[in-house]
Amino acid sequence: MLDRNLSSDVELCTTIIGLEFDSDAVYGMTYTGVRVRRMLKEQMRYSRLANLTKLINTKLELREVLEHVTTAISEEIVQCDSVGIYLPQADGTFRGYVGKPEVINGWTLDMHVIDTEMDLLAKEVIDTKKTIYIPDTSKDNRPDPRAVQGFQIKSLLVLPISFEQELFGLVFLFDYGVPMNLMESEIQTVEAYVNMAAVAIRNARNLTHKENLLAEKQLLLDVTRDLSMSSTLQECLDSCFFYLGKVLENCNIGVHLLDPITESQIAPAKLSKDSDWTEEDWIQTHNRIKIDESNDLVFQEVIRTKQAMLIPDVFKDGRPNHELCRQFGIKGLLMLPLVAMKEVLGAIAVVKLDEGSFLYSEATLQFAQSIVDATASTLSNLLYMEKQENIIQERTSEITVKNEALERAIAELRQLSREKELILNSAGEGIFGLDLDRKITFCNEAGVTMLGYDKKDELIGQPSCIVFQERQDQETAVVFEGLKDNFYESDSFYRKDGSVFPVEYVISAIREGDEVVGEVVTFKDITQRKQMEEEIKYRAYFDGLTDLPNRLLLKDRLQQGLSHAQSTGERLAVLYLDLDRFKFINDSLGHSYGDHLLRDVARRLSSCVPLGATVSRQGGDEFTIFLPHIHTEDEVLEVVLRVVDAFSEPFELMDNEIYMKASIGISLYPDHGDTTETLIKNADAAMYKSKEISGNSYHFFRAGMDVRTIESIKLENDLYKALEQEELVIYYQPQIDYSEKRIVGVEALLRWNHPTRGMIAPDQFIPIAEETALIIPIGEWVLKEACLQLKSWLEQGYALSSMSVNLSARQFEQNNLFALVQNALSEAGLLPDSLQLELTENLIIKNQELTLKTMRELKDLGVKIAIDDFGTGYSSLGYLKSLPIDTLKIDKSFLQEIKSEKDNAAITHTIILLARNLNLSVVAEGVETKEHVQFLSERGCRLMQGYYFSTPMTAEEFAFLMDRNILEVQ
Repeated sequence: MLDRNLSSDVELCTTIIGLEFDSDAVYGMTYTGVRVRRMLKEQMRYSRLANLTKLINTKLELREVLEHVTTAISEEIVQCDSVGIYLPQADGTFRGYVGKPEVINGWTLDMHVIDTEMDLLAKEVIDTKKTIYIPDTSKDNRPDPRAVQGFQIKSLLVLPISFEQELFGLVFLFDYGVPMNLMESEIQTVEAYVNMAAVAIRNARNLTHKENLLAEKQLLLDVTRDLSMSSTLQECLDSCFFYLGKVLENCNIGVHLLDPITESQIAPAKLSKDSDWTEEDWIQTHNRIKIDESNDLVFQEVIRTKQAMLIPDVFKDGRPNHELCRQFGIKGLLMLPLVAMKEVLGAIAVVKLDEGSFLYSEATLQFAQSIVDATASTLSNLLYMEKQENIIQERTSEITVKNEALERAIAELRQLSREKELILNSAGEGIFGLDLDRKITFCNEAGVTMLGYDKKDELIGQPSCIVFQERQDQETAVVFEGLKDNFYESDSFYRKDGSVFPVEYVISAIREGDEVVGEVVTFKDITQRKQMEEEIKYRAYFDGLTDLPNRLLLKDRLQQGLSHAQSTGERLAVLYLDLDRFKFINDSLGHSYGDHLLRDVARRLSSCVPLGATVSRQGGDEFTIFLPHIHTEDEVLEVVLRVVDAFSEPFELMDNEIYMKASIGISLYPDHGDTTETLIKNADAAMYKSKEISGNSYHFFRAGMDVRTIESIKLENDLYKALEQEELVIYYQPQIDYSEKRIVGVEALLRWNHPTRGMIAPDQFIPIAEETALIIPIGEWVLKEACLQLKSWLEQGYALSSMSVNLSARQFEQNNLFALVQNALSEAGLLPDSLQLELTENLIIKNQELTLKTMRELKDLGVKIAIDDFGTGYSSLGYLKSLPIDTLKIDKSFLQEIKSEKDNAAITHTIILLARNLNLSVVAEGVETKEHVQFLSERGCRLMQGYYFSTPMTAEEFAFLMDRNILEVQ
């Protein structure tokens, strides 16, 4: 029967050549069909070869071309199970590169390496560069038996990838159990494809070689460029080390240079900054082991032969200094000579410190030597320049010595006459001489320049009046008649252009024996000194920031004003101004913006006062206005209102409008004092009264204002010593659970027992403590004492659930608050839930982010947190629900007039409901009457605190109360 494949081939062939296919005629065309099939196969082979040639010429990557080769082979030899191309490696082995399939027995192709010791077939192909086909591997012992057995290889074809007797790789074709049964024509076809692979590999190598040559040429150009720009030895060697490290892929590079004096001794000079050693340790190690490199065999051979030396293993070579190698951990060594103009400058050593290979191709070594040669040329020039500079310095030193000797000789000559001595001693000052007719006889260069002339001749022979501003001929004659050896004066001299300038000058007589024959005028321009004196005078009396009169000038003008007012019976006024919230501007925006604001304030104040008034800056944000010639208070108020109006307009800071207000105090002469100190002090005291009502308020001084100010200062001074002298005490006020008629907690309240004034209320000293930051150590003391006291009461068996302690804003701003609370609890041995810290709403609002973070830390510790005086601040239900709090404390102000004031009752009831809905405890403060108790208990508020139950008491009084249970709760 006719083969159907043959029939199909014939059909295809007839179609190609344009004949009509007749199936009945096929039976007589068997031989012809076979020929057609062969023709078609040949055509397909040639087509593939042409395609490969095209791919090679299109400069595709080598891997892509070889993948096409393996595909073509696998499609041509359909019985083949595996095709692999293996390329030679630097160590002499052959490793898999591309092939099909990509994974064999779990190994990728690049994991397969040909072992020529075991694979005699591969070795023979490598040696002969001829194709070997083994139809039956069981009858041939040359293939690697491990591979034959592992892959069940029955037949094997190995081809060399070679061109013009150069071997580029190997091609392996084998099966997995079914022999390939290759015909000679099929082998020849595979060889044709492999030849294409050889061409591709050769082209790739040539291209790589060309690219490497270009890269090397570019690198040499870069080396030459960088070396040409090096101006120091260090820059030159840094460039050399960089490029050598790049070429040799090793940064452990050092240079040893010949001594330029002896030209025989060689010593370590510089080390690459990228080396594993530091240059200091490198040199110290050389010095420590006392290596004489002039006797080192490697150095001497490199210097003698002027040839590079590569020693891959220093301990297998007798020439290197093995002790030095062990000290530095050197395993391999490359020494490159530094030669310029046939002169050896030294050698560059490249060392290997690890166990890896240390082999370089001849081309790489030549390239490295080219870099070193270029470096040697630059290094030689730099060393030559250094020698020339040394020579120049030596010659300069010699000339300097000779110049000094010459100057000494000239100085000795100048001492021959008094006139020359004066000129020499007045170097830098103007000097001119006058004869008895008061005409100029000589002038030095400094004098000519200062007087504005171009040359001496313009002055010689001219009368002295062209220089002296206010000296008449008669006066000059008188001076000459009574002239002593020196005559000093400050005056002004005329310049050539008629302008004048201040001078200090000395006139010295020129004598011949006892007779005066002329005089020498020595002068200096004191313009700059005069300007500095004016500047110093200005700075002594004016503020450097605002250019306003300062405190000193104010007192001077005020004193003059007082003297005038006392003689004329007039009045005068002093206004003392302080900016409200200026510290906030400095703290939030910075002092530069605060300074800008102060300058703007100064300008506005200056525009508000009448002619003759003085606006001055006392310091900080305080200003004063002195108003002379006042007749009525209305005149003062007119200025005050202008000032207030000036502050109604915003100030521009950081492209934003900032509104500032001022507090003003006013004192009048003679009503409020008759001295400068008294008037300023009383205006300051009145200003503090205005501070109580912020926002452009003003007050005239009244008797008693200064007393309160002094009292505040004394109180502040006493407060600094109060804690140290144990004047501060803690009082305790019970907190009552009215539903159970018992004491459940206590609040610690600070009191000050002053040694002379007795008990001082908190509202008198707490604000001072806040302002001066004394509240921080005081608050720490209160916290620790309260915790210790509660622990003591608990040990005595008192059934108290908590101790409440108030925290101030200053305390909350401290970074160590959490640690402070933790330490107080730890020192007292108190559980955290026994302590309740009370914060005000305003404290929380002031800095929500910081406050919430600290509150959460304290809450996580177990401490209870309460909001004190709730309802009096800026309450917001939005933030209230997110606060980690346990208790709300109703401010006592809401309980006052609770029956007559329906709003207070409604607010109190709402706070109680709010706390209940948020699962918070609620404590009512300021409970003073039975009506308060009934109102609260009817609305479910069971925790109360106030005078109805107990006033604040000492710890001893509280213990007495607890021991006898005498608290009356009705």
